[in-house]
Amino acid sequence: MRIVIQRVQNASVTISGKVKSAIGQGFLILLGICEDDTHEDVDWLVKKVSGLRVFDDENGVMNLSLGDVDGEALVVSQFTLMASYKKGNRPSWIRAARHETAIPLYEEFCNKLSAAIGKNVGTGEFGADMKVALLNDGPVTICMDTKNKE
Repeated sequence: MRIVIQRVQNASVTISGKVKSAIGQGFLILLGICEDDTHEDVDWLVKKVSGLRVFDDENGVMNLSLGDVDGEALVVSQFTLMASYKKGNRPSWIRAARHETAIPLYEEFCNKLSAAIGKNVGTGEFGADMKVALLNDGPVTICMDTKNKE
């Protein structure tokens, strides 16, 4: 699994002209899933994301987690994070998981993250043409990959 976390002041996902999800301060998380990802990958990422200390404390130091600032999360499926670009200029998506693998892992990630932060997690719609809007805060953008845990 590969994610891109963006610390945001606000973010939203719009599908067919209608806002599906919107959050205030928190994380916009783009989530890419590959065919060999597992429940252990979900658990590792949820622990990392929920504990990630990138919000400013009273001294202006990034020392607070999502829970510490009563932040929200919006998770958007993003198969393009699994792009292979080694040959030519047209990316290959061969590493991206098929729907029957990706959807259950996406839903598991969202549900476990919701439990970890104690509030509902906003979502996009798997496979939909989504318009994602955000006001990046910082900017703070962090990439994580379960294949690079060390």
